[in-house]
Amino acid sequence: MRERLLYLLKHCSNLNHVETAHGFMVRTALHHDKLLLSQFIETCSSLGFSAYAHSVFSVNSQSHPHIYVFNTMIKGMTLCNSAFEALLVYKSIGRVGLRPDCYSFPFALKAVVDLRAMSLGTQIHSQAICAGLESNVHVVSALIQMYSSCARISDARKVFDEMPLASVCSDDVVVWMAMIAGYVKVGDPDTAMDLLSRMPRTQTDGAVLITWTSVIAGYAQMDRPDEAIAVFRKMQLENVVPDEIAMLAVLSACAQLGAFHIRLGECIHGYVKKRGFDQMVTLKNALIEMYSNSGNISNALPVFVNMTRRTVISWTTIISALAFHGLGTQALDMFSRMEMAQVKPNDITFIAVLSACAHVGLVNLGRYYFHAMKYRYGIQHEIQHYGCMIDLLGRAGYLAEALKLVSEMPFQPNAAIWGSLLAASNIHGDAELGELALLHLVQLEPWNSGNYALLSNIYASAGRWDKSVMARKLMRDKGVRKMPGWSFIQVSTRTHEFIAGDTSHPQFDRIHGTLFTMNEEMKTAHYDPINEFDNHDSDIGPASISYCSSF
Repeated sequence: MRERLLYLLKHCSNLNHVETAHGFMVRTALHHDKLLLSQFIETCSSLGFSAYAHSVFSVNSQSHPHIYVFNTMIKGMTLCNSAFEALLVYKSIGRVGLRPDCYSFPFALKAVVDLRAMSLGTQIHSQAICAGLESNVHVVSALIQMYSSCARISDARKVFDEMPLASVCSDDVVVWMAMIAGYVKVGDPDTAMDLLSRMPRTQTDGAVLITWTSVIAGYAQMDRPDEAIAVFRKMQLENVVPDEIAMLAVLSACAQLGAFHIRLGECIHGYVKKRGFDQMVTLKNALIEMYSNSGNISNALPVFVNMTRRTVISWTTIISALAFHGLGTQALDMFSRMEMAQVKPNDITFIAVLSACAHVGLVNLGRYYFHAMKYRYGIQHEIQHYGCMIDLLGRAGYLAEALKLVSEMPFQPNAAIWGSLLAASNIHGDAELGELALLHLVQLEPWNSGNYALLSNIYASAGRWDKSVMARKLMRDKGVRKMPGWSFIQVSTRTHEFIAGDTSHPQFDRIHGTLFTMNEEMKTAHYDPINEFDNHDSDIGPASISYCSSF
């Protein structure tokens, strides 16, 4: 009977099942059985009936207290996002004459993390030491997670360093994993990688893979994609077989690098198909983003088309990709298909939609979507939406309306918004608006040389040479250095990067000769590069030509 009831408790799916099982337990006096009571509490918690579980626990914990039941109740409360109540149950352990064990502390520390209650966490740490469990791997792992989650990584490392790792076993690896994950969490993937290189190797392949994946994701999240890919290659050399989560992490890095690692991205795409991961929505979304960022929209579209299930993220990713490549009309058509598929857009979707309107110059449609966000879809405007709308109006020449929208929005304009207005003033030759935008940009990003150069160009285009010179002088007086221009080109599988004034490329002489030939042919064709460049940037004209000739 006990085994059958245990089986039934594990398969309850609604409140009626739970109440029936509870009634049977009371009638047969099985509600005092610690294993059955714990399973009952766990079932209630997993179904969301935490109040019911706590009421049954309260009745039984006084008459028949057992640490196993208390631990289950603490765990259940944390799963139901009732961290405060979980800690109250933990504190009541001593009142019924019990002592916390190696499972009590990790469950309680999880509640501490949820509440960010650092002072309670240090108290529980002290209690674990008093209980003689400061070297238990489960307690140590939980302490490391607690300290690192509360940004106390030095305390987490102290706990780790004091742990006597005498043998190379799977339990020890759990502690290493917690410490490595802690460094990733606080944005220190270098130290995480150093620990990973020294972590004991065991037969616990899953644990090892999780740790490698964590470090790869850490580098990608810190905008260090090159290091993320280097770690991925090291993982392959260690014969650690990547799973779909690892693929997702490295695809994120490839997406950041764009064309620099398109070949690796394509290889990962092939691997995803081979391993049968190609129906995972998150991986498909990452592939679309990777292809888009590498400039290969023709490969991104088939990935989207072949998806059997699409989420709002899938639609938003492809709309963003199309808009990013200047295919504004196709992006807006895709949004219409999204609406027909009855997928509700989110705030990120509308950033993509408004960007698409800006690329195509559809001002009226942009205005419609901007207002429809709030009144049709119930999505509040964020500063990014205002930024997109201001960019759209500025590109189209509606400078007064764009400036009016800046004054009306409930946010302080950021550098991106003033930068859009500065660019718009350059396009349409509005020196006054450009000057206003620069005054704000100097305060928000005083070391950005591009702002000063752009304002100088606006004045030069308007024939106000004195003001143009003053803008350059202001840049020099503030000690702002102009960053050298750079570009890159992919030839076959290799990407070549060029920085203005750099002569270190191994084929420098050959490139120099080709550029010289091109300049001579342009002169023969009566093409005036100096005047052409002068129309765009007064810094580029003669200097650029002399650079080409001497390169």
